[in-house]
Amino acid sequence: MAINLQSLRTTSAGKPARMVLYGSHGVGKSSFAAQADKPVFIQTEEGLDALTVTRFPLATSYGEVMEALECLCKDKHDYATVVIDSADWLEKLIFKQVAANNKVNSIDEIGFGKGFGFAVDLWHYILGMLEELRNVKNMGVILLAHSQVKRFDDPLTDSYDRYILDLHKGGASLISEWCDLLMFANYRVNTVKSDVGFNQKKTRAVGAGERFLHTQERPGWVAKSRWALPESMKLDYETFATELKKVKG
Repeated sequence: MAINLQSLRTTSAGKPARMVLYGSHGVGKSSFAAQADKPVFIQTEEGLDALTVTRFPLATSYGEVMEALECLCKDKHDYATVVIDSADWLEKLIFKQVAANNKVNSIDEIGFGKGFGFAVDLWHYILGMLEELRNVKNMGVILLAHSQVKRFDDPLTDSYDRYILDLHKGGASLISEWCDLLMFANYRVNTVKSDVGFNQKKTRAVGAGERFLHTQERPGWVAKSRWALPESMKLDYETFATELKKVKG
């Protein structure tokens, strides 16, 4: 294709968002996604029984996840959002598939860390299918994931702990680059110091169970947004959707 001024295009904000929401167990990630527009869940772990949602049978292999995505791509339906619950359990299926492809029992048996590179290749296939759903079927995408705390070696200051995706670094990096929104969900926690005698103080955590959604990266967590969303808001899909519509149009 010839590149010239006639090939210029103006980008549109009209496509649905590609979202990744991660956080601790039980914070309400699935409940948040269940409030999205006409969601359908691809389930890779147990835990949806308490919610009334439309879902595929529990996927126990990488192939079954791909079959579910292919159904959504090829068949006629009116679902508007595809939810993968969860990305870290999907990664377990990816690792299992990589091991099977290489005729070993575990991905760790593939020398020189090559197995994790093969896993990234399979992630590319998954994200490609999600892109097709977004571009052809005009579906929004939500990937749910759990969090882990890991030491971050900041070259500008002392090292510190922060929340990140509970995924291998290859998959985490790819997904973080691909998505439009990488959001961290957590409970609001305050600390209180009390005197316990002998010139010593004890720090304890207190909170009322308030859950918040963080859209901007801070020292304590990884996050990003392609749009100017509020830094933090209540973990409520209606609140989030209202704010997203303001900035995305």
